[in-house]
Order: sequence, then C-alpha cells, then structure tokens
Amino acid sequence: MSTTYAYAATDATAPLAPFDIQRRAPRAHDVQMEVLFCGVCHSDLHQARNEWQNTVFPVVPGHEIVGRVTAVGSNVTKFKPGDLVGVGCLVDSCRTCASCAEGLEQYCENGFVGTYNGVDRVDGQITYGGYSTQLVVDEAFTLRVPDNLDPAGVAPLLCAGITTYSPLRTWGAGPGKKVGIVGLGGLGHMGVKLARAMGAHVVLFTTSPSKIEDAKRLGAHEVVISKNPQEMEAHLNSFDFILNTVAAQHDLNPFLNLLKRDGTMTLVGAPEHDHPSPQVFNLILKRRRLAGSLIGGIAETQEMLDFCGQHGITSDIEIIPMQKINEAYERMLRSDVKYRFVIDLDSLRK
Repeated sequence: MSTTYAYAATDATAPLAPFDIQRRAPRAHDVQMEVLFCGVCHSDLHQARNEWQNTVFPVVPGHEIVGRVTAVGSNVTKFKPGDLVGVGCLVDSCRTCASCAEGLEQYCENGFVGTYNGVDRVDGQITYGGYSTQLVVDEAFTLRVPDNLDPAGVAPLLCAGITTYSPLRTWGAGPGKKVGIVGLGGLGHMGVKLARAMGAHVVLFTTSPSKIEDAKRLGAHEVVISKNPQEMEAHLNSFDFILNTVAAQHDLNPFLNLLKRDGTMTLVGAPEHDHPSPQVFNLILKRRRLAGSLIGGIAETQEMLDFCGQHGITSDIEIIPMQKINEAYERMLRSDVKYRFVIDLDSLRK
C-alpha cells in the first residue's frame, strides 16, 4: 500500500477537497503509474454531486488519465517503467462474457469496473480515479500513448476521444459520407476533428453563431445554426450519419429529418433527464435509426490513440491546477471552457 494524494467529494453538496487514499501494491499483472494529467469530464461533476444517484462517497473522480509508469508487477509484459500510458473509463470487466470476448468491455454483461466509483473484482474496494498523484491498474486496461502527442492534450482522448471515435467508426464515417456533429463542446469538438480526419464531409450544428469560426478552425466544412429553420431545411434528407453530443434535453426530430433513408443518429451526450420521445413516423418513413453508443473497448481505444498519433490530433484544452477544480466545475456548467479542462497533477504533488 502507498499513500496517494487526491481530491475527493465526501458528499453530494461538498466541494472537492484534499483527501489521502491508499493505493494497493502492484499485483502480478498491474502497472503502477505517476499521474501527470487528468481531464475533467462532465460525468465527473454528475458523480461528485450524485446526480445519477449511484455515487459511493467519498468519490475521487477522473477517468481521462495520462501517466508515467513507475513500477510493474512480476507478470507484466506490455509495459515497463518510464513508458507513457493512459487509462480511460474502465479498469476491469468480467473478461468472459460475449461482449468482453469481442473486445467490447464497455458492454460487459456482468458489469465493467469503472476507473472510479466501481468495485474492484479482487478485493471489493471502491475504485478511486485520476484526480490523484498515483494509480495502479491491470495492464490489460492500460493504454500506450503515442510519443508524438502532447500528453496533456491526450488526456481527454481517453473519454471524449473514444466516445466520439467509436460511433464514427461503427457507422462508417469516411470519404463520400456526410456527417453531422451536434454541439461544439468537449465531445463535439473531438467529433469534428475525428470525422474530418476520417475523410467525411463534416457539418457542425450549433445554436451559437459565435462558434462558427471556431468550428471551421477545428475542421468543419459547414456550420448550421440549428435554431434557424431555413438553414436546417436546406439539409433535409442528406446526412448519412449524425453524432449528437448534446447533454441537455432537446427535441431530436429536427435532426432526424436531416437523415437520408437508412441514415443513423447516435446519441452520446448523457442528459440528466431524457429527451422527449421522437416522432415515430420520422423513423418509419425513411427507415432511419436512432442509436446510442458508450465509450469504446480497450482495443478500439488503443486504435483511436494510434489514429490520433498518425493525424496529430489532441483535444483543445485549458490546463488547471488541482486546487481550481471546484471553480472549473462551475465554469463547465456555464460552458466556459474551450474545450476541456485538464488537471496538472504536479500541482497536487507540490
């Protein structure tokens, strides 16, 4: 066991504050790492404030983690001390069900183990996340970070990156395809970058005219103001795929109307309350599909990191010290970040 410095919420109304935790000694297949950077995901805030009604307190959030290996267990073969590595939303799964066998650990039929607020399958302890100076994770759920990418900018790829990459890949975004991205936040800006790199024609939907210039800088070929009926109507029945990243309740029908026959809109934003049900005939008459997607499996996450390495893609970030996390949460609620906060864990070691 080793003492690790962290920030935790002790109940749903408490601000995050310094909290010491005990990390386990590395098991035979474990990788121990010094955490360098950790992205701040909106789900961290949901969990810290128990908005999903499943938080076990105290909770140490953080599942967009980049670190440097400091030690490995006796049977580890994939990593060595000094390697730059990443950890995303998962640190274990049953590894035996059909989904795990297909490399889809995020859909584990026996329940995956979250990087935080999960239950360790070996010792039954609650898992603590990356708002901490050290982490110990099984090598099977540890990822290799491309050397040519900025480590701080890589951190959000471990959630925001894979959350958008997986559905873009699953539904065939690429050359000759018209792809829409709804929302330009932490997820949406990654969706634009990745879809553009895949070769698709990318259209960004936003309610804010102030985001037009930035969306084009990030790679959008076109920007549509979604509250403008004329701009929306100009794109009726034309999209192969739409990735909806918005985490606030909204009407899905205007976007479903934009899909071609057999087109799909996939939801990846996680709202506190469900969207209103879409009109059934919007789906029936064009054989359209409304789908959902959850992060990605370990192999696909590594594929995403390698793809980003090949294309020089990282998240647009604002680096903060650990001590500013509560302020960052409030700013995140106001959408006052372009486009992801990343914690520098050196601030906690000091």
